[in-house]
Amino acid sequence: MSSTSASSSSASAQRSAAAGASKKGAPKSGARRPAKARSGQARPGAGKRPVNAKRPTGSRRQLVRPAPRSKIRRARLVVQKVDTWSVAKLIFLLSIALGIVTVVASVILWLFLQASGAFAGVNQLISSLGTGSTTVDISQMISLGQVALVTTIFAVVNTVVFTLLGMIAAILYNLAAKLVGGVTLTLSDES
Repeated sequence: MSSTSASSSSASAQRSAAAGASKKGAPKSGARRPAKARSGQARPGAGKRPVNAKRPTGSRRQLVRPAPRSKIRRARLVVQKVDTWSVAKLIFLLSIALGIVTVVASVILWLFLQASGAFAGVNQLISSLGTGSTTVDISQMISLGQVALVTTIFAVVNTVVFTLLGMIAAILYNLAAKLVGGVTLTLSDES
């Protein structure tokens, strides 16, 4: 038994010695190897420099590269055709928004004139100009309901007219673009 344990302990000692030797002989990362090996022989290729290798210069290498200059990209595009249906939808929605703004603005204007007493001043002016004894009340002739109704009808008519004019303009642009080539746009990146 003693011979078996002695042989196993000597085998493990040899393994640990070999492992220690391989760790000691391995170069550390970033460290240079000596020019000559321990046995006294020179390493093959030691002291020779490759033919096309550059000599180190005295200045240090830059750690951070400067940002490359960005080139401004430009693209020339030609609008050759405009879709008539998309123009009609866009102008229809914009004219509806304009109609809503018109109705709201007219109602606010009527309320402002009523609150400021402008209708009473117009009534006095008309009664002073007239020779009859009849009194005129402008606020009854031009009531809030009548103003809202008239401006709503005006907004609906404008919506229909603007949509038709937009479709006609798109058709005319498509015809003209076939003849002359359309509108040229130059697009570029923001700098």
